[in-house]
Amino acid sequence: MHIESELKLGFKDVLIRPKRSTLKSRSEVSLIREYNFRHAEGAWSGVPIIASNMDTIGTFNMANVLNEHRVITAIHKHYPVQKWSEFLNNSPSHMVDYLMLSTGVSNADYNKLTTLLGELDRKSTRLNSSHQIIS
Repeated sequence: MHIESELKLGFKDVLIRPKRSTLKSRSEVSLIREYNFRHAEGAWSGVPIIASNMDTIGTFNMANVLNEHRVITAIHKHYPVQKWSEFLNNSPSHMVDYLMLSTGVSNADYNKLTTLLGELDRKSTRLNSSHQIIS
C-alpha cells in the first residue's frame, strides 16, 4: 500500500482575484466574443456557450430564446426533417449561426443530416464552408 503525503488542494483553497475594471455595473459586461477559425472562412460572433443536445434542453423553443442572446443551441436528434423545415421557415435567417445539429450513427441518420444541412444552406444568408461532413 502506498500512502501519499503530498499537499492536496480543494475548492476552498483556490482564490480567484478579479481584474480591475472601469465598469460600474455587471450589466455593462458583454459576453459576446468573435472567433476566427483556422480552417474556415469568416468569423463567428456570439456568446461561447452551448445548450446541451438532450431532448429536454436542445429544443426549437430553447433555440428561439437563446438566439436572442447570441447563444448556441445543440438541437437534439429526434426532430424529423418536416419539423426542421417548419422551424427554419419561421425563423430569422441569422438563426442558423446559433444552431448545432445532433445525429446518430446509422445510414438513415447520415441521410437526415445531409438533408438538414441542405435546408440550412438554403436558409442561411452567410453560411460558408464551416460545416462539413466527415465520413
